[in-house]
Amino acid sequence: MRASLCFVMKEGKILMIRKKRGLGAGKINGPGGRLEPGEIALDAAIRETQEELCVTPLNLSERGELHFQFVDGLALHCVVFTAEGCVGVPEETDEAIPHWIEPSAIPYHDMWQDDQYWMPGMLEGKTFKGYFHFDEDVMLSHHINWF
Repeated sequence: MRASLCFVMKEGKILMIRKKRGLGAGKINGPGGRLEPGEIALDAAIRETQEELCVTPLNLSERGELHFQFVDGLALHCVVFTAEGCVGVPEETDEAIPHWIEPSAIPYHDMWQDDQYWMPGMLEGKTFKGYFHFDEDVMLSHHINWF
Protein backbone atom coordinates (compact mmCIF):
# COMPACT_ATOMS: atom_id res chain seq x y z
CA MET A 1 0.00 0.00 0.00
CA ARG A 2 1.29 3.49 -0.85
CA ALA A 3 0.55 6.51 1.34
CA SER A 4 1.65 10.04 2.19
CA LEU A 5 1.99 12.23 5.29
CA CYS A 6 2.12 16.03 5.45
CA PHE A 7 3.39 18.15 8.33
CA VAL A 8 2.40 21.81 7.95
CA MET A 9 4.85 24.17 9.64
CA LYS A 10 3.67 27.67 10.55
CA GLU A 11 4.92 30.28 13.02
CA GLY A 12 7.23 27.75 14.68
CA LYS A 13 4.50 25.14 15.21
CA ILE A 14 3.54 21.88 13.51
CA LEU A 15 -0.03 21.09 12.48
CA MET A 16 -0.78 17.57 13.65
CA ILE A 17 -3.95 15.55 14.06
CA ARG A 18 -5.52 13.12 16.47
CA LYS A 19 -6.76 10.47 14.07
CA LYS A 20 -10.38 9.49 14.66
CA ARG A 21 -10.66 6.38 12.45
CA GLY A 22 -8.73 3.92 10.31
CA LEU A 23 -5.14 2.73 10.77
CA GLY A 24 -3.73 4.54 13.80
CA ALA A 25 -7.08 5.73 15.16
CA GLY A 26 -6.55 7.58 18.46
CA LYS A 27 -2.91 8.40 17.71
CA ILE A 28 -1.33 11.79 17.02
CA ASN A 29 0.15 12.05 13.51
CA GLY A 30 0.27 14.28 10.48
CA PRO A 31 -2.60 14.31 8.03
CA GLY A 32 -2.23 11.72 5.32
CA GLY A 33 -3.42 8.49 3.89
CA ARG A 34 -3.50 6.12 0.97
CA LEU A 35 -2.79 7.17 -2.59
CA GLU A 36 -5.68 6.78 -4.98
CA PRO A 37 -5.11 4.86 -8.25
CA GLY A 38 -2.88 6.92 -10.56
CA GLU A 39 -2.20 9.55 -7.88
CA ILE A 40 1.32 10.68 -6.98
CA ALA A 41 2.40 11.10 -3.35
CA LEU A 42 2.56 14.92 -3.54
CA ASP A 43 -1.03 15.18 -4.78
CA ALA A 44 -2.19 12.70 -2.14
CA ALA A 45 -0.51 14.74 0.62
CA ILE A 46 -2.37 17.87 -0.48
CA ARG A 47 -5.69 16.06 -0.95
CA GLU A 48 -5.51 14.24 2.39
CA THR A 49 -4.66 17.47 4.26
CA GLN A 50 -7.62 19.18 2.60
CA GLU A 51 -9.96 16.28 3.42
CA GLU A 52 -8.82 15.78 7.00
CA LEU A 53 -8.35 19.41 8.10
CA CYS A 54 -10.06 21.66 5.50
CA VAL A 55 -6.79 23.50 4.72
CA THR A 56 -4.50 23.50 1.69
CA PRO A 57 -0.80 23.05 2.49
CA LEU A 58 1.68 25.35 0.72
CA ASN A 59 5.18 24.82 -0.72
CA LEU A 60 5.49 21.12 0.03
CA SER A 61 8.94 19.51 0.19
CA GLU A 62 9.55 15.77 0.15
CA ARG A 63 11.48 14.93 3.30
CA GLY A 64 11.61 11.18 3.53
CA GLU A 65 10.22 7.73 3.03
CA LEU A 66 8.87 5.30 5.59
CA HIS A 67 8.68 1.58 4.86
CA PHE A 68 6.52 -0.44 7.23
CA GLN A 69 6.11 -4.18 7.38
CA PHE A 70 3.48 -5.57 9.73
CA VAL A 71 3.47 -9.14 11.04
CA ASP A 72 -0.06 -9.59 9.64
CA GLY A 73 1.31 -9.05 6.11
CA LEU A 74 0.42 -5.38 5.57
CA ALA A 75 3.26 -3.52 3.83
CA LEU A 76 3.12 0.27 3.66
CA HIS A 77 5.36 2.73 1.80
CA CYS A 78 4.76 6.30 2.94
CA VAL A 79 6.28 9.49 1.51
CA VAL A 80 6.64 12.28 4.10
CA PHE A 81 6.30 15.96 3.22
CA THR A 82 6.60 19.22 5.10
CA ALA A 83 4.68 22.32 4.06
CA GLU A 84 5.39 26.00 4.64
CA GLY A 85 2.04 27.13 5.99
CA CYS A 86 -1.44 26.59 4.65
CA VAL A 87 -4.47 28.35 3.28
CA GLY A 88 -7.48 28.22 5.58
CA VAL A 89 -8.07 27.50 9.24
CA PRO A 90 -7.84 23.86 10.37
CA GLU A 91 -11.19 22.35 11.29
CA GLU A 92 -12.18 19.11 12.96
CA THR A 93 -13.61 16.58 10.51
CA ASP A 94 -14.95 13.02 10.71
CA GLU A 95 -11.34 11.85 10.31
CA ALA A 96 -9.23 14.16 12.46
CA ILE A 97 -8.96 16.70 15.26
CA PRO A 98 -6.32 19.39 14.47
CA HIS A 99 -3.64 20.52 16.93
CA TRP A 100 -0.87 23.12 16.50
CA ILE A 101 2.08 21.76 18.48
CA GLU A 102 5.41 23.28 19.50
CA PRO A 103 8.28 21.02 18.30
CA SER A 104 9.53 20.75 21.90
CA ALA A 105 6.11 19.45 22.99
CA ILE A 106 5.50 16.73 20.39
CA PRO A 107 3.62 13.98 22.27
CA TYR A 108 5.61 10.97 21.10
CA HIS A 109 3.90 8.84 23.78
CA ASP A 110 0.60 9.31 21.84
CA MET A 111 2.12 8.50 18.43
CA TRP A 112 3.35 5.50 16.47
CA GLN A 113 6.58 4.25 18.08
CA ASP A 114 8.66 4.93 14.95
CA ASP A 115 7.95 8.69 14.97
CA GLN A 116 10.40 9.38 17.80
CA TYR A 117 13.25 8.02 15.66
CA TRP A 118 12.77 9.99 12.41
CA MET A 119 10.72 13.07 13.25
CA PRO A 120 13.39 14.99 15.22
CA GLY A 121 15.84 14.60 12.32
CA MET A 122 13.18 15.70 9.83
CA LEU A 123 12.53 18.81 11.93
CA GLU A 124 16.28 19.54 11.85
CA GLY A 125 16.13 19.55 8.04
CA LYS A 126 17.49 16.06 7.36
CA THR A 127 16.05 13.68 4.78
CA PHE A 128 15.69 9.98 5.46
CA LYS A 129 14.56 6.50 4.57
CA GLY A 130 13.22 4.51 7.48
CA TYR A 131 12.42 0.81 7.72
CA PHE A 132 10.16 -0.45 10.49
CA HIS A 133 8.74 -3.83 11.49
CA PHE A 134 5.55 -3.84 13.57
CA ASP A 135 3.29 -6.34 15.29
CA GLU A 136 0.09 -4.29 15.43
CA ASP A 137 1.09 -1.23 17.57
CA VAL A 138 4.38 -2.68 18.80
CA MET A 139 7.56 -1.84 16.90
CA LEU A 140 9.80 -4.89 16.65
CA SER A 141 12.75 -3.32 14.81
CA HIS A 142 13.83 -0.18 12.98
CA HIS A 143 16.61 1.18 10.77
CA ILE A 144 16.99 4.70 9.38
CA ASN A 145 19.30 6.00 6.65
CA TRP A 146 19.94 9.77 6.86
CA PHE A 147 20.90 11.95 3.90
